[in-house]
Amino acid sequence: MTALLSTAFFPNVQYMSKFLVGKVVIEKYETYPKQTYRNRCNILSANGVLPLSVPVQKNYHTLTKDIRIDYSEMWQRNHLTALKSAYKNSAFYDYYFYKFERFFEKKEVFLIDLNENVLQTLFAVLKIDADYSYTTDYIFDSTGYTDFRESISPKPSKNRPDEAFVPKPYTQVFCDRFDFVPNLSILDLIFNVGPESKDLLASGVGGI
Repeated sequence: MTALLSTAFFPNVQYMSKFLVGKVVIEKYETYPKQTYRNRCNILSANGVLPLSVPVQKNYHTLTKDIRIDYSEMWQRNHLTALKSAYKNSAFYDYYFYKFERFFEKKEVFLIDLNENVLQTLFAVLKIDADYSYTTDYIFDSTGYTDFRESISPKPSKNRPDEAFVPKPYTQVFCDRFDFVPNLSILDLIFNVGPESKDLLASGVGGI
């Protein structure tokens, strides 16, 4: 069944696993909701889980496709500093960091374009031949889809069990301080596992 996803900023492991299963459709005609992974991701820092958010300009009833990024805050510099601090000692930092650095230097106008460019880079790094598209109108009736638009969420109250995904542990940078933290941004997996990321991602997907 086709997975129906929201757009996402450096998506988490669960989100990325959907591109290994089959066709994916990404919603962009919804009224943009606050406090979701559409403009944020979670990484693991020396002090624990750290959310990174892209500030956006939002007017009432703005569609996700029309959400503009707010550059009045120095979020790109702050994100870059946080990522370097969190992952400079990871096993594959030097191999992959340069591939993502540009997203914190170039100023995209729309959030949907930033997220699409991030997604394309992630597909290249992970060697995923993704079959996906974007909605051409809002999907009210999700019959025929597995709808994850709201259930892949930073809010525990909105998450629901996903029988097709079981997070697989791997060694994280601060494993001497914290137990394994599952389902962080895919960046955490890439920096820690490197070329084996796709295999580990696939090992958590039912039916693969």
